[in-house]
Amino acid sequence: MRRNSFLRKLRTEGKIELVEPSGEICESYSRKSADCLQSAKLLLQNKLFENSIGMSYYAMYNSLLALLFRMGVKSENHAGSILLLLLAFGEKELSGIISDAKKERIDRQYYVLTEKEEITKEIAEELFHDAEDFALKMKALLKRLGTDGIEDARKNFSILVD
Repeated sequence: MRRNSFLRKLRTEGKIELVEPSGEICESYSRKSADCLQSAKLLLQNKLFENSIGMSYYAMYNSLLALLFRMGVKSENHAGSILLLLLAFGEKELSGIISDAKKERIDRQYYVLTEKEEITKEIAEELFHDAEDFALKMKALLKRLGTDGIEDARKNFSILVD
């Protein structure tokens, strides 16, 4: 399967690896996620829509990194991290939400768009609400994970990349 070969390639390159599960690093990324969400809100309130889109995405991504470190996976690749959310945890909805946010963040960060400001505002508001929802669902997933869930996720990871 192409997705598995992508993950294997990332593992070979050292971009994703199995590490010791860490509640401490998980908590640090969770705080970082909360800070990004707060930044996204402030940027949205101050009509800095493109920047708010980026912060909403990073709120989601840092929340995902928290989950990965909790299970003991270090990932330095956005697409790989999102793919692990889908394949190791079976989170199709959440992986779709963050994938869409990633695309919007890239479009706003690297390209100049000629669309009207009102469209960007709508996208920024939608992504902010998606980020809030994503963060809540990730917190619930982390709570449900437990020791058995961590071991299962680590096994799934090993199957995917070996």
